[in-house]
Amino acid sequence: MIGPFSSRSRKKLRIETERLTLRPPQHGDYRAWAALRAASQDFLSPWEPTWAGDHLTRKSFTNRVYWANRSVAGGTALPLFIIRREDQALIGAVTLDNIRRGPAQAGTTGYWVGERFARMGYMREALEALVHYAFNELDLSRLEAGCLPENTPSRGVLEKVGYKYEGVAQSYLQINGRWRNHVLYANLRSDRRGRTMVG
Repeated sequence: MIGPFSSRSRKKLRIETERLTLRPPQHGDYRAWAALRAASQDFLSPWEPTWAGDHLTRKSFTNRVYWANRSVAGGTALPLFIIRREDQALIGAVTLDNIRRGPAQAGTTGYWVGERFARMGYMREALEALVHYAFNELDLSRLEAGCLPENTPSRGVLEKVGYKYEGVAQSYLQINGRWRNHVLYANLRSDRRGRTMVG
């Protein structure tokens, strides 16, 4: 059986939305990726782990592409670049990482968008497509996400696409050089929970 993570389908993996194409990163994306990340550094750095010294180098990006290919082939992650179809601009990325099979059937959602593409509804559109794909094509049951408590835009987009607040994880990740608490959200394929109290 050829599944969504097989080597035969890996090169063809594309998720189309009204305005966007979601697909794995390719070596030819380097210049656009490096330029977008560099231009958005001040916008992104409060919410991300501290960038390594070689973060924007071609070698680092090449390693990222190889990791993406191995992850897709092995079914452990689904790293996708977000491409605006009208002009083929790279606008950000979404990743379904830490995919667990067996009793869990779960994965962890991560995402970023370039500063000049923020607040245009692109991330909501991309996340809705990723959630649909995860539940309907990958047969996952639970998608998790975490973000800093003060990251109101990130919390808002998660809630708009069906993630619900579950609690706080203490010292969850090192962000911008400091261990930070994160608010945790989850999206369930069969969700019978009512509205959740947001902390």
